[in-house]
Amino acid sequence: MQEKQVNTIRMQKILVSVSVLLFIVKVIAWLITSSVAILTDAMESTVNVVAGFIGLYSIILSSKPKDKEHPYGHGKVEFLSSAVEGVLISIAGLIIIYEAINNLVHPHEIKKLDYGIILIAITAVVNYIVGQICVNKGKKENSPILIASGSHLKSDTYSTLGLLVGILLILITGEKWIDSVAALVFAFIIIFTGYKIIRRSVSGIMDETDNEIIDDIIKVLNQHREVEWVDVHNMRVINYAGFYHIDCHLTVPFYINVNEAHHLLDRLTNLLTKHFKERVEFFVHIDGCMPHQCNLCNIPNCNQRKTNFIRHVQWTNENILSNNKHSLNQ
Repeated sequence: MQEKQVNTIRMQKILVSVSVLLFIVKVIAWLITSSVAILTDAMESTVNVVAGFIGLYSIILSSKPKDKEHPYGHGKVEFLSSAVEGVLISIAGLIIIYEAINNLVHPHEIKKLDYGIILIAITAVVNYIVGQICVNKGKKENSPILIASGSHLKSDTYSTLGLLVGILLILITGEKWIDSVAALVFAFIIIFTGYKIIRRSVSGIMDETDNEIIDDIIKVLNQHREVEWVDVHNMRVINYAGFYHIDCHLTVPFYINVNEAHHLLDRLTNLLTKHFKERVEFFVHIDGCMPHQCNLCNIPNCNQRKTNFIRHVQWTNENILSNNKHSLNQ
């Protein structure tokens, strides 16, 4: 197992352990106070626990090497896991809305809010610290499930802070209806968080174009462009949970032999392999240049040139994704 995968699994185990511990603390706070707002916070933590275990399983599965049945590996399961987490978060938000409205209609006694505030404040601080570490680790290791889990914990912190404000107001004013209002605000925040996680997961499952990655590739290629790379077009990038599959067409001088063409191809793939730190594989089709491309190619002493060189075509998101060879007439 690669070091990246080991680190990701270790981080997810830490996240699961923390989620279980914080859930227990929130349940204790609810039992002490009987606050519906604190109950909803505890319910939301059950989602953290369930999603954490699902995420751990998916990371272990995605770390398995490619096989005959899964030639691209198992990385897509991380997107599926993130989608499940987003759905669970949204369902928890709907349940919280029901409980809050029910408490508005049938209010009950709230007690020992000072103890509840202390316990919930501790969980908020721990949530934020662990969530930020998890997001940073997820970005470093390019793990959608770690980023989703960390973002969830951080959003949990923000909503918990809002909940604490509501509890403080109850403590100061004695108005019990604030408990339900705080729970409602909390519910809508976590439903929105769930939506964002689902949206990001569906994007990965459906292989939606990731313009951020495409722009990153374009920047690298433009910075290290070689004169024999006449153009790069018809590029497609698929993200398998941090492992990128890139296919494209590379246009080279039509008159060079196969070995020379593959040497140019190797320089292109080596450049991107180095940039993505080995987390990439390629399927590159070699095209020969066309006469109409002479005016954008400045290969020196080319005895096949039909027209004079005018200028390069800057590679952009639009032309590098196009299925057409580049031309000054585009």
